Amino acid sequence: MKPTEQLHELGQSLWLDNITRKLVTSGTLRRYVDERSITGLTSNPTIFDHAIKSGSDYDADIRRKLDEGKSGEALFFELAIADLTQAAALFRPIHERTDGVDGYVSLEVSPLLAYDTKSTIAEAKSLHAQAKCPNLFIKIPGTPEGLPAIEESIFAGVPINVTLLFSRDHYVAAAEAYIRGLERRVDAGLRPDVSSVASVFVSRWDKAIMGKVPEDLRGELGIAIAKQTYRSYRELLDSPRWERLENAGARPQRLLWASTGTKDPEASDVLYIEALAAPLTVNTMPEETLHAFADHGAVRPALPRDGGDAEQMLARFARAGIDADALAAQLQKEGAEAFVKSWNELLGRIAEKSETLRKAG
Repeated sequence: MKPTEQLHELGQSLWLDNITRKLVTSGTLRRYVDERSITGLTSNPTIFDHAIKSGSDYDADIRRKLDEGKSGEALFFELAIADLTQAAALFRPIHERTDGVDGYVSLEVSPLLAYDTKSTIAEAKSLHAQAKCPNLFIKIPGTPEGLPAIEESIFAGVPINVTLLFSRDHYVAAAEAYIRGLERRVDAGLRPDVSSVASVFVSRWDKAIMGKVPEDLRGELGIAIAKQTYRSYRELLDSPRWERLENAGARPQRLLWASTGTKDPEASDVLYIEALAAPLTVNTMPEETLHAFADHGAVRPALPRDGGDAEQMLARFARAGIDADALAAQLQKEGAEAFVKSWNELLGRIAEKSETLRKAG
């Protein structure tokens, strides 16, 4: 059995952290479903920027939308929704077979709204309505301002991928926002079967402290944070509060490992895939990481439900001078800023492409 199949059999969903029009239309994504056990995908502004600048696949659509008077964010969201709904159609049989547990794609609200609760709520509802796609998550960052938007969106029945989570505390705050949204639905006599994932970013921890800790701690911080978070995840699923919701028809907000491509050139290129095998979770990975794991990855025993050695490892990092709480806040802030930078570059790319197409007639 292939390593990707083994992970899937263990109970972890493998998603692709990439989307391009050619990926869908060429049959490559279908091949990943058939041969790599891929059951969903995620996207972000950087991925779309690379897709649009790398060729002419989007030129005809951009030209047509310019003729319709579209520009900027409105034009981009129409391009993105077109790609994602095509991919979602490919995953629809998986979505239906798993009764809505798996088979999702994701579309992010504008990163410019990361600290604007009201506008995030409005855009999440608008994008969900525009896409008309049952297996599409709307991505909302788990910033302090994003948390009430997550609760309100879940209450409104919008499936949410909570992004930019970096720690156990970030995850718990996002999970509680999800639960509050479901509890409000139950109180209002609505079905609480609104899906969500909570995306915890892993590799950025180790990149942030590279060269700042002893060599025997190299590549260990992101994994320790993930283990600690997984313990809280499993504790939440066993809590009376969640059991009451599950009894009413709710489904778990699955924990998703994001940023699992290795950033340390001296570390294994499948470090985070091998270390984070766990049932009831998702691992979304770049194409090169997927291929590497399929080629030479090994499936290790699943993460321990109790977090294993996470607390001991984090204590060692603390003795080495790493303040994990402060670093989590820094990473979330930097992540939001990086998404804004990518967003502005993407809109600039679309503006350049639009101008080129106008001049070409």
